[in-house]
Formats: sequence, structure tokens, C-alpha cells
Amino acid sequence: MARRTQPNHLTEGPIIRSLLILALPLILSNLLQTAYQLTDTFWLGRLGAEAVAAVSVSFPIMFLLASIGIGFTMAGTIIVSHLKGQDSQEGINHASSQILLIVFFVAGLISIVGFALSPFFIRILRTPQSVYTGALSYLRISFIGFIFLFIYFTFQALLRGIGNVKTPLYIITGTVLLNLIADPLFIFGLGPIPGFGVKGAAIATFMTQGIAGVIGIILLARGSYGISLKLHQFIPDIPFIRRTVSLAIPSSIEHSTIALSLTAMVFLITEFGTVSLAAYGIGARILNFVFFPALALSMATSILVGQNIGAGNSRRARHIAIVSAVFTFATLTAFGSVFFIFSETIASVFIPHDPQVITESAVFIRILSMAFGFMGIHMVLRGAFRGAGNTKLAMIFTIIYLWGLRLPAAYILSRYTNLAVSGIWWAFPVTNIISAALTVAFFLRRRWQKEKITPFGS
Repeated sequence: MARRTQPNHLTEGPIIRSLLILALPLILSNLLQTAYQLTDTFWLGRLGAEAVAAVSVSFPIMFLLASIGIGFTMAGTIIVSHLKGQDSQEGINHASSQILLIVFFVAGLISIVGFALSPFFIRILRTPQSVYTGALSYLRISFIGFIFLFIYFTFQALLRGIGNVKTPLYIITGTVLLNLIADPLFIFGLGPIPGFGVKGAAIATFMTQGIAGVIGIILLARGSYGISLKLHQFIPDIPFIRRTVSLAIPSSIEHSTIALSLTAMVFLITEFGTVSLAAYGIGARILNFVFFPALALSMATSILVGQNIGAGNSRRARHIAIVSAVFTFATLTAFGSVFFIFSETIASVFIPHDPQVITESAVFIRILSMAFGFMGIHMVLRGAFRGAGNTKLAMIFTIIYLWGLRLPAAYILSRYTNLAVSGIWWAFPVTNIISAALTVAFFLRRRWQKEKITPFGS
């Protein structure tokens, strides 16, 4: 018989309050996670352009393969959130153990394949010979560390599923601060520690992420944070594993298509020259700034919808999705207004001495900011679909949004109209609005709630 947990306040009370309680720590965690790459870039910049290029080449490869594992961590959040809604502590513990077991093997496989194929990946990207050696060493060490990285990601996902978003934030804060020290230490060396150059950045990240992963396992084993792992729970549960894989694969495909679409968009823009490429880089940073709160609200919506469906309260789950979509639309529209008004000032912060890039960047930012709110709507509703266990639907809408709408629109508007590169800029708001309309239309049909998660291990 399932043991009941403490009262779950995410299945009752004000929805906006619950959203913010979950979303604010998630925003900070996402920002801190990007600090690993920023720290590497900062210190490697002291070695020269080739060192920075080595990391830049490695990132899309790592992101693409990491997307496969991310699907399994997202499946963990969905399953645990439903079990939390059912107040099934036994089910939560069993599910958490099985998901860690799955992720360990998936991450190990990705590490082996990534390590072995690193030279192939780097050659496909036509990496200059002067960058090849640094990129290869950085990439291979990073792949070795994937097991620790995904163990920590799974720890985050499981705690998020039960509504604990603060503990992962504390850990990531500590490891980012440690990485700030470890990066220059291993890149340049100090005393008995030799300088490893580009390889040193990967070693520092490997070490700090390893610490985060070990801490996560220790905390789960101690059972002090709402999940308790026991050794006997790691015996493979084949029906559970099958169900988890069926949830995880669509999420893995979804994130992989996102990674590929980013690369495809760069190919479209490079044809228009350096100024356009630089303007896209600045606009992409602005988009990431807005993307983090949208992503956090989407994840918070998934958790709340999952817990409420698990508790048998589908009506409240639907209401949560509506409130979250309206709140996110209003918030991101306010952000967009600020960026629209101060577009040129913001662009000049990034490249203060290039008027041509500033002008083009300001145009992109103004066009981009017009539909931030609509981007928030379809992200949050996709989060609701995931929370209901309907990861296939979330995957389909992501593929339609990026590959069925945005990339074709960018290609057609830039090649077959007088807009030129501005056609690529206009593809963003146009497809955000269309995608939001399609997602809302399907949401109102209520078919997204038909996908249920059964109570595993309870």
C-alpha cells in the first residue's frame, strides 16, 4: 500500500503563486547552467580565437547528443509529478530509482558513441586544422563527463517533479562558483598543476559536474528531500522501463530537432554576410534572455498539470494551463515592449563601434520582440501537454513550429521576396503567432488530457 507524503500545496491554492514559486528558481537554475559555457569562453578567450572556436565547434555536437538524454530526464519529471499528485511515496521512490538506472545506461551509451565519433563530428563541421586538436580534446573529455552530467540532470528532474526546485538551485550555484576557480586553474596551471589549455576547460567542467552528480545521488540516498533511494529498487522493472521509454523518445526527438533547427538557421543567414550574422547573434542573445522565463514557466506548468492530473483534478489542470498561458503572454509582451523601445541602445551594448551592425541588430530586435507573448503561449501549452503525459503531441507541435513553419518561412521570405535578410527576421514573429493559434486551437479541443500516466510501483 502506498505511503502518503506530506500535504501537497501545488494541487491547491492560487495558481499564479504556485507558478512563481516553481518558475523563479528554475529561471535562475537555467541562467546558471549557461554560466559553464560563458566561463569557458571567457577564460579561453585569453588563449586566443582558436581556443574559443574549439568550444564553439563542440557545443552544437554536445547539444545534439545531450538532447537524446534530456528526453529521459523529462520523462522522470512527468512520472514523478503524477505520483506526487497521487501521494504515492512508494511509487515516487520506485520510479526515481528506475529512471536513474535508465539514464545511467543511456548516458553511458551516449558517452561511448560520442567519444568514438568525435573526430567524425568535427570533420563534418569543416573545422579548420588549427582548431581541430583543441576541439577534439574538449569534446572527448566532455563526453566522458556525460554520465555525471545526466545523473545531475536526473536529480534535478526528479526533485522538480515533486515540486522541490530550490535544492538543485543551491547545488548548481555552488558548482558554477567552483567552476569559476577551476577553469583558470586547469587552463593556465598553477604550481604543481600544469596548464592544459582548451582541454583544461573540459577537465574543470567534468570535475564540477561530477561533484554535482555525486551530491545529487547522496541526497537522494539519504531520503531527506522527498525521495528515498534503496538498493533493491534498482532491479530493472521492464514494464516501467517500457513506459518511460515511450514517454522519453518523443521528448528526445523534440529537443534534437530544436538543436538541428538552430544549425539550419545559421546556414540560411550566412549567405547574407558578416553583418547579418552578427545581427543574428545579438538577436539570438536577446531571444535567449526571454526564452529562459518562458521555459521556466513551461516547466512549472508541466509540474503543476502533472501533479493535478495525478491527483484526479483534471479541471484544475486545465485551468492551470489557461492561467499560465495568459500570465506568460502578458509577461513576455511587457518584456517585448521594453526591447522594442530600446532596441538600438541594447544593440549598441554588444557592438558599440559598428553602426551598421547596430542598425541591423536593432531592426531584428524590434521585429523579434513583437511576438514574444505568442512564443510564451505555445511554449506553456506544450508544457501542459507534457505534464499530461502527452509528449508525442508536444513533439509534433515543436516540429511543426520549427521545421514546418519557421525554417520554410525564413527561406521563402528571404529568397523570394524583396525583404532579403529581413525576411528571416519576420519569420520569427509570424510563425510564433501561427504556432500559438494552432496550439490554442488544439488545447481547446481537450484531447490533450486523454493521455494518462499509470501509478508505477505503488
